[in-house]
Amino acid sequence: MRLISHTSLISAIALSGGLSAPLYAAEDLTYPLVDTMQDQCFDLAGEAITCPATGEALYGQDAQYTGTASDYTDNENGTVTDNVTGLLWQKTPTDDRLKYADAIGYCEALDLGGRTDWRVPSIKELYSLADFRGELLRPEEGEPTPYIDTSVFDFSYPEGQMAFAGQYWSSTLYVKGPVINGRNQGAFGFNFADGHIKSYGTGLDFYTGAPSTQSGLPTGDGQGAPGNFVRCVAGDSDVYGVNSFTANDDGTVSDAATGLMWQQADDGTRHEWKEALAYCEGLDLGGYDDWRLPDSKELQSIVDYNRTSIPAIDDLFEVTQDSETLDYWTSTTFGDIKSHANVIVFGLALSKSADQDEYMDWHGSGAQRCSINACDIDRPDNLVRCVR
Repeated sequence: MRLISHTSLISAIALSGGLSAPLYAAEDLTYPLVDTMQDQCFDLAGEAITCPATGEALYGQDAQYTGTASDYTDNENGTVTDNVTGLLWQKTPTDDRLKYADAIGYCEALDLGGRTDWRVPSIKELYSLADFRGELLRPEEGEPTPYIDTSVFDFSYPEGQMAFAGQYWSSTLYVKGPVINGRNQGAFGFNFADGHIKSYGTGLDFYTGAPSTQSGLPTGDGQGAPGNFVRCVAGDSDVYGVNSFTANDDGTVSDAATGLMWQQADDGTRHEWKEALAYCEGLDLGGYDDWRLPDSKELQSIVDYNRTSIPAIDDLFEVTQDSETLDYWTSTTFGDIKSHANVIVFGLALSKSADQDEYMDWHGSGAQRCSINACDIDRPDNLVRCVR
C-alpha cells in the first residue's frame, strides 16, 4: 500500500529525477485539495480487500494514494475552521429546508462567531467537506455514516423524510441551460447523506430569474421547488476553487492552484473501471510515468462551472467524445454501492424519472454520480483523464 502525502509526493518526484524542483510549494497553493479520506480498497463485487500491490489488478484505487488529510478546528463558538482550505464553516446548519433564494438570505443575515460575512458556499467549497468514508445503509444493515466528518460538524438525517434526502445548497448556478425540463433554473448542491453532486431546481425561471410560472417541476410560484439545507461559510470567495492552468506543450496541463498536473487529452477510449486504473498506472506522458486515476475531489477540481457551454472544462483540455458521453472515471469507490466508482460528468448528466421515456440533462454538467444509479443512464465504461 503506497501512502503519499500531497507535499511528499511532489518532493518524491523531484528526488527521483522526474523534475529538477518541486512543481509548487505546498504553501503557495491557492486551491489546496482536502483528501477524500477513503481508506479501504474494494474488489469488483464491492467486497473490502487488502489493497493490491503495484502491478496487480485494481491497483491505483483512491485509498492507495493519500493526499492532504482533512484538518479541522472546532472554535467552540459555533464555527469550525478548515486548516487546509482556510475556510470558516458554520458548525450546526439550519434544521429547515430552504429554497435557494431563502438560503442566500439566511447566510447573508447570519451573525455567528463574531462574524457577519457569511454566505452560501460555492460547489467547490462545499465539496471540500465531502468525506468518502460515508455510506447510506438500509436500516437492517446498521447505522449509516454521513459523507461529512461528524466529529466536528453537526449533521442529522431528516426526520420523517427519506434517509437519502440530505441535500445542501451551493451558490453555484447551473449556467448551461434549464434543468429537469422547460425553463427551470438550477443550482448545484452536495448530498451529505448519499454522496452526490447534482443540480436542483431553484424555483426561478432560468431566463428571467423570476419565480417560475411553468407547469412541471418546479411549478407555480416556485412552491414545487425542492428545499435544501444550507451550511454557511466565511472566507475569501474569489480564491478557493479558482484554477491556474498552464499548457506545457508536452501533452500535459499544470494547475498552479492545486499543484496537480493533468493529461491534456483523454485517450478517446471508454474503459471499464479496472481498465481505467491500469491505463493511468501504465501511462508514460510528458516524461513522467507516475500517472494515476484521479480521486473524486481532484477530478471535480477541474470542472468549469462558469462555462456556458459543454464540455464543462477549460479550452486547454482536449475532449474526444460528444456531449452525451463525457463521464470520466475517478479512483473513488462509491460508499453506497462499493462495486461501483464515482464519475464526474463534463457533458450531459443524463437521467429520467420512472414515468419518462427519454433521458435529459437532469443533474447538470459538473455533477458527480456513481457509475450506476437508479434512473441515471448506465455507465459501465467511461472516459479517463489521468493526473499526477
